[in-house]
Amino acid sequence: MEKPVRLGEEYEVRIVEVSRRGDGIARIKGFIIFIPGTSVGDEVRVKITKVGRRYAIGEVVR
Repeated sequence: MEKPVRLGEEYEVRIVEVSRRGDGIARIKGFIIFIPGTSVGDEVRVKITKVGRRYAIGEVVR
């Protein structure tokens, strides 16, 4: 299955929930992206730093 995000790419996302570890969670086409340092309702531009089988990790681009 093709993932909707790619390593190193940037995306505009909205944080819709928070993980148990406190990271913000956004989704692109249902694919989960964990973004540390964000809160529900934040609209941020993120750079993807890791792509796993079922999720990705991103960091906020300032």
